[in-house]
Amino acid sequence: MTDLTLNISKIINAPIEKVFDAWLNPKMLSQFMMPMPGMPEPEVENNVQEGGSFTITMHAGDDKLPHTGKYLEINRPDKLVFTWISHCSIDNSIVTLNFTKISKYKTNIRLSHVKFIDEKTRSDHESGWGNILATMNDVMSV
Repeated sequence: MTDLTLNISKIINAPIEKVFDAWLNPKMLSQFMMPMPGMPEPEVENNVQEGGSFTITMHAGDDKLPHTGKYLEINRPDKLVFTWISHCSIDNSIVTLNFTKISKYKTNIRLSHVKFIDEKTRSDHESGWGNILATMNDVMSV
């Protein structure tokens, strides 16, 4: 089942450059990188360059859940690609974000995440990424 993929998109009510940059700014990323409602803000550290790495430590109750990866492609403001390593990922799990300008203050994000352990994990991530994008829209709306 390693070829399982999820694809979701969301219109964010903010300019494309601002939306793209939020994914690379630790302070901004911590404001929306919460896969479940009510989670506390995660700790985020990153080295923003192709080949650079990031660590996002999410909190679920007393558990700390580290998510790490490397930036494979940074093409501002159109595309961001990174690996995704967590307690429930498998080798070569990759997230691709494509950004499309709809208008001056509207951006469409298409998120694709490939390689999951099983269908349940894929479904859980689909819900989590959906919540992350919804929270991003709340945080970024102009």
